[in-house]
Amino acid sequence: MAKLEVPETVKDKAAAEPGNPVFDVRDVSTYYGNFKAVKNVSLTIHENEVTAFIGPSGCGKTTVLRTLNRMNDLIPGARVEGDITYRGQSLYAKQVSPTAVRRRIGMVFQKANPFPKSIYDNVAYGPRINGIRKKSDLDGIVERSLKQAALWDEVKNRLNKSALGMSGGQQQRLCIARTLAVEPDVVLMDEPCSALDPIATGRIEDLMQEIKSQYTIVIVTHNMQQATRVSDRTAFYSVERNEESDTRTGVLVEYDQTAKIFENPSNPLTGDYVTGRMG
Repeated sequence: MAKLEVPETVKDKAAAEPGNPVFDVRDVSTYYGNFKAVKNVSLTIHENEVTAFIGPSGCGKTTVLRTLNRMNDLIPGARVEGDITYRGQSLYAKQVSPTAVRRRIGMVFQKANPFPKSIYDNVAYGPRINGIRKKSDLDGIVERSLKQAALWDEVKNRLNKSALGMSGGQQQRLCIARTLAVEPDVVLMDEPCSALDPIATGRIEDLMQEIKSQYTIVIVTHNMQQATRVSDRTAFYSVERNEESDTRTGVLVEYDQTAKIFENPSNPLTGDYVTGRMG
């Protein structure tokens, strides 16, 4: 299957212009079997920005996030209608390998999921899978990735210790380092701070701001204050209820600059949600 090619100008981060489109999502609906989970989503996600997905439970935030690196492919019966392009290439074209997609578009999950290996081996795992074997090269990647994840100073003297002995916040930053180690273009984050205390959450938020000059970040969050702190643009999703079938389908209500979404939204539903009048 074909690789997912990235233009040379994108590989050279210094040459990349902030704001260039990375994903173009057009009329995308996602199904699980016969159930339509999300319908008719259209938005453009821009380079070197943090984009936040907000909305009530069941509105499809995570479902849309997972369409961006074809994680829904792993769910039996899931299918996507519409079109998603990544830097001008169709993500769902038959010749595109989902594995190649996930190398370019990494993901950090809600619950930290370190491997039962050493801290070093967690970060080196992806590069080894991609064929890097020389220890000096791996050492450099591990150090760079842990520094990017603001974790190096905390763990540099215990790299051979089990990752399972780390705190929850450290484990989540380790998972971010593991994602960055394979040099993705995009980092997707599915509620990465939901299980963390305020101090650990602050470190993850600071980290997002530090690395967005090198990566495009999309984050799902239930925390509206977090969206205002970290994101450049925000997409608000809500739910349409079908009384006949007793089902709920996610819809994109509004997508704009974060300041506008929270201070002067165009849709009354958005205003009701961000001010707490609607849950």
